[in-house]
Amino acid sequence: MQSVQAERLKDLATIQGVRSNQLIGYGLVVGLDGTGDQTTQTPFTLQTTMSMLQQMGVVMPPGTGTQMQLKNVAAVMVTSDLPAFAQAGQTLDITVSSMANAKSLRGGTLMMTPLKGADGQIYAIAQGNLVVAGAGAAANGTEVQINQLSVGRISAGATVEKTVHNEIAQVETFNLELKQTDFSTANMVTNAINQHFGRFVAQAQDGRVISVQPRNFEGRRVAFMAELENINITPLKPSAKVILNARTGSIVLNQSVTLDSCAVAHGNLSVTITTTPQVSQPNAFGNGRTVETKTSSIDINAEPGRVIKLDKSASLADVVRALNAVGATPQDLLAILQAIKAAGALHADLEII
Repeated sequence: MQSVQAERLKDLATIQGVRSNQLIGYGLVVGLDGTGDQTTQTPFTLQTTMSMLQQMGVVMPPGTGTQMQLKNVAAVMVTSDLPAFAQAGQTLDITVSSMANAKSLRGGTLMMTPLKGADGQIYAIAQGNLVVAGAGAAANGTEVQINQLSVGRISAGATVEKTVHNEIAQVETFNLELKQTDFSTANMVTNAINQHFGRFVAQAQDGRVISVQPRNFEGRRVAFMAELENINITPLKPSAKVILNARTGSIVLNQSVTLDSCAVAHGNLSVTITTTPQVSQPNAFGNGRTVETKTSSIDINAEPGRVIKLDKSASLADVVRALNAVGATPQDLLAILQAIKAAGALHADLEII
């Protein structure tokens, strides 16, 4: 008998409201070795640079902007995630991506860039030296590049300036959200929570949300959360599913996939068309002209189809063994599984990614 390993509740569900928030900002990277933006094609880089200089008190003479060649400057987008319960002064890792035609950000320094949330407010400030995991060189028209040079990363490159208020420690009731909607799992998690604490503290709202009301845990909410997320849950048998990757031809089946009795025939049909040019050339002193004609031959080769019978309630191993027996390629397997599903013999959900 196959053993089933229990999973912690934190692996099956998350706490509603405890999540990260995406941050984004627009800034400049300076100090590049001539690999920055071409300002003739990206005027916003020049405009941003002039605006930054004006804010620093640098007065630009009229008409200077059209003469500036900023080969060492690149306009970039800065992204990061603000984790839950982040406090002011905490540092964040940031990703810096070129948004124009800079050839490389290697060796550049990100100037002070405010990072904003979806509400438009500033939550962090980013600045620092970029680390680009790539290299490139070019000479005499030959260019060699390893990895991506237009994206860099700065560890601890942003400092949190504003926190996101979270009331999870003050509310009387909070919700757990299952990562996958399933009524059986929601009911099983609810029973496990109530059995663990010995009283009625959890109630399933639907197939995903479970309402939890801590009792006799005033002042010990963190201890309750830690105890809650480490409750062991014995997972149910997953629903039958077949994942098909149309780009790579990969097919993944879980252990719940079964088949009814059916037969699969597989054979290859190849059509080969060969064209041979023929030239008709007149005599040396004739008045004729050279005429080129083409003769085509068509050859149809049909390999004999191989038929294999799949018994009722076949297991995953039987399914894989049977499909391999007909010599099907990954693309053929995709078509075969879709045909078996259409025939009603495949008890699984087909998901194409």
